[in-house]
Amino acid sequence: MKKYLPFLLAGIYFGILLAKGEVISWFRIQEMFRFQSFHMYGIIGSAVVTGIISVQVLKATKARTFGGQPITFHKKAFHPGIVIGGLMFGIGWAFTGACPGPLYSQLGLGVTVVAITLLSAVAGTWVYGYFKERLPN
Repeated sequence: MKKYLPFLLAGIYFGILLAKGEVISWFRIQEMFRFQSFHMYGIIGSAVVTGIISVQVLKATKARTFGGQPITFHKKAFHPGIVIGGLMFGIGWAFTGACPGPLYSQLGLGVTVVAITLLSAVAGTWVYGYFKERLPN
């Protein structure tokens, strides 16, 4: 259990950052989907830029995992299901005001109604896993 403590602390810290940055605010999310505020676009955009820079640094330095294995990046094939899934995710995000990551932070802040969203996300993931092999590529 002790080996998981750093991950628990990192998760708590990340949850605090999400709360203080108002990323988990239903009102901020609604403002984004109504194009009324730049707040969320700025956060998402800076995360994308940080991710791009981080991946380039990992590639340039030929970084390795803590276990010593090389970090590799693989190209992923495009298929229409990506667009359909993205639309479903966006619609669900707009309706509920929550995406999967911040759900735990919202619960931690006492917004208990998101438990329904969390259970729905878990159920949707289970249903996808159950039918995955039968779905078209």
